[in-house]
Amino acid sequence: MPGKARRVATATATSALVVCAVASCSLVGGGPDRGPDDPTSRRVVLVTHDSFAYDEAVVAEFEESSGIELDVRQSGDAGELTNTLVLSRDNPIGDVVFGVDSTFASRAIREGVFEPYRSPAAADGADRYRIEGADDETADALSAVDVGDVCLNIDVDWFADPANGGIAPPTGFDDLVDPDYRDLTVVPDPATSSPGLAFQLATIEHYGDDGWADYWAGLRDNGVKVTGGWTEAYTQDFSGSSGAGPRPIVVSYASSPAAEIGEDGEPRTTALLDTCYRQVEYAGVLAGAAEPDGAREVIDFLLSEPFQSQVAENMYVYPVREDVALPESWEAAAPLPEDSAALPADEVDANREDWVEQWRTIVLG
Repeated sequence: MPGKARRVATATATSALVVCAVASCSLVGGGPDRGPDDPTSRRVVLVTHDSFAYDEAVVAEFEESSGIELDVRQSGDAGELTNTLVLSRDNPIGDVVFGVDSTFASRAIREGVFEPYRSPAAADGADRYRIEGADDETADALSAVDVGDVCLNIDVDWFADPANGGIAPPTGFDDLVDPDYRDLTVVPDPATSSPGLAFQLATIEHYGDDGWADYWAGLRDNGVKVTGGWTEAYTQDFSGSSGAGPRPIVVSYASSPAAEIGEDGEPRTTALLDTCYRQVEYAGVLAGAAEPDGAREVIDFLLSEPFQSQVAENMYVYPVREDVALPESWEAAAPLPEDSAALPADEVDANREDWVEQWRTIVLG
């Protein structure tokens, strides 16, 4: 999943999660009147990615009302999480999963990782993001929980500074191969980064089978820098982040500018919304779960108004519920893109490995 929000702005909120993930413990503990030895308490294991963060009070209320002791276990980024689920499908490592995104969803479904379940709450917005091109049973294997659009982000202040040569801010993909923008762009490697892969898919959707490879050759020749992951690209190389790196163009998220508000109340960065690729994060009941009923209740909770209303501030992604408003600061700095690119999940699944290998040959040699 998600901009600065995904790993930087949520660092404090996730610190307790990391400790608990290592210890495989319950984060909230079942409420004040219900301990782990209470026979009415059900322990449900939620497997998720490293960027999962939330309002503890909201989860505590869910635990208290449901009698579920939520045991959160983190397992890398979206790609690592999917690989772990596939490898353990005959002996599932939990009951429910959150964080498989739209670039990996078809693979997990094809490998039989999930048991179909459609939450009653899906009608409130999640159904808009059902797995495209799937039959009803396959589509119900996963429930959309949040949306995180990957886009080019630029440092507005850098381009406004005359000392940087008076270069006009880029407006889309094509500008990045113009010699004026040489050595200004940093991207995460799609082989090792979910947003990096999403950006590659955006270029494939934009330029088509016959043009995307030539585009990346142009980026290579124009000095694009490739990092192993989003964190390095954004926090070390991007000039618009706290790291104040040397490059004013980065692959990040449409929501990232909301984390870069200056003292004057204005965002210091902006996302180029014509370059966005829609990533959807899903939750699903794991086939063979020890607590399938509890797993379904957790999905209902993830789609509920109390959980959805704190998604933006804790994980810097967009909630799927249509009746949940974004934080006020997001309305100007980080509106949800209206027309993000997306490729069918089955097409991505069928071609992902070949596309990434072709990318590596072109860009890294």
